[in-house]
Amino acid sequence: MKIADRDREQLIRWRRHLHQYPELSFKETNTSAFVSEALKRMPFLEISRPAPTAVMAVLRGRNPGKTLAIRADMDALPIEEKNTFEYRSSVPGVMHACGHDGHTAMLLTTAKLLSENKEKLSGEIRFIFQHAEETPPGGADELVNAGVMDGVDYVIGTHLWSPLETGKIGIVYGPMMAAPDTFKVTVIGKGGHAGLPHETIDSITAAAQTISSLQQIVSRATDASEQLVISVTQIAGGSADNVIPGSVEFGGTVRTFNDELRNQIPGKIEQIVKGVTEAHGASYKFDYTKGYRPVINEERTTRILHQTAAGLFGEDSVTLMKPVMVGEDFSAYQQKAPGCFFFTGAGNKKEGITFPHHHANFTIDEKALEIGVKMLTKAAEAFLSSDHE
Repeated sequence: MKIADRDREQLIRWRRHLHQYPELSFKETNTSAFVSEALKRMPFLEISRPAPTAVMAVLRGRNPGKTLAIRADMDALPIEEKNTFEYRSSVPGVMHACGHDGHTAMLLTTAKLLSENKEKLSGEIRFIFQHAEETPPGGADELVNAGVMDGVDYVIGTHLWSPLETGKIGIVYGPMMAAPDTFKVTVIGKGGHAGLPHETIDSITAAAQTISSLQQIVSRATDASEQLVISVTQIAGGSADNVIPGSVEFGGTVRTFNDELRNQIPGKIEQIVKGVTEAHGASYKFDYTKGYRPVINEERTTRILHQTAAGLFGEDSVTLMKPVMVGEDFSAYQQKAPGCFFFTGAGNKKEGITFPHHHANFTIDEKALEIGVKMLTKAAEAFLSSDHE
C-alpha cells in the first residue's frame, strides 16, 4: 500500500498535535478523545473504549481469517521539555519524551490505510491505542482483562528508537526487554550530633555500605551468563551539616529476563541489607515491587517481521539487536498470543537527533514515521495472508 502525500502530511500533523498536548498515564482523556474522533472519520472501523482513556478499533476484512492485534501507547512523561520547536509541549512539566506521540500517529495512519483497503484483506485487525505504558501497573494488563486479546492469533508493536538511525529496523529474537522491578530500603539508626558520632548509630554509613555491597549480587552471587542489572537510583537522608540523621532511605530498580533469577533477587537484596545494617547496630525496612513481565519475542512472528523489513527496505536495513534492559508492558499481550515487538530507527546524527529517551531534549526524526507505517501495514498483510502458514 502506497502512502500518498496527503497521508504523509497528516501523519506528521497528527504526531505534532499529540506532541504539543501530552497527557500523563491514566490521564489521557483528551488524547483518547482525539484518537477516537480521528478513527470515526475512517471507513469500516468498529470503535470501542475498553478502558476510560484507551481506544480500540476493529477492521474486518472481506473474508474470514486470522486475527492480528497492533498496539500503540499514548501516554507522556512528567518531564519539562527543553526543545524550542514550534510544536513543543504546551503543558508545563509534561512531555512526550519517549516517542509515544509517534506511535499513536503511526497506528492512526496504519488504520486509515488498511481500512481504505478492506476489500483486499481477510481476517480481522485490532488497532489498540493503549493508555499508561509508562506507569505501573500499566494499561496493558487492564486492556487484556477487558478482552481486547480474546481470539487474537498474533500481536505486534513497534517502538521508535533514537539510538538506532532512521532507515534501520531493529529485530530481536527471543528476550528483548527486561522485567523492571523496584525496591525501597529504609535504614534506621540513631540520630545525634555529628561531633559525637560514638553516641549515634550512623544510618548514612550503614546505607552507604549496603548500597556498595548490593553490587556483589551481580558480580559474585549470580551466574555471569545471566543478564542482571541492580541500580540504586534514589537516596535521601539528613537535613543539616552537624546532625547525623536517624534514618536514610534509598531505592532503585532490578532488571532481569530469567524468571527463576527474578524470584531470587528480593531475598538476596534483603540478606545483604539485613547483614550490613545489623553489623552497624541498625535496623531496616524493605519493600520490593514486581513490575512488568519481560518482553520475549516469539520466533515465528519475529521471523515474519524480519522478512517484512527485508522485503520493504532490503536486508541491510535490518539490525539484529541485543536485548535492552528497559521495561515495556507490551509483554502483557504476549501472554495471550504469539507476539513480536520491534524497533523503528528514529535517530539522525547529522541533524543532531541523538538525545536518549526520557531526556528533556528528546525528539525523533519524523522521516521514521512513514517507515513505521510501511512496516505495520505490510506486516498486517503478511500476518493475514496464508502464505506464511
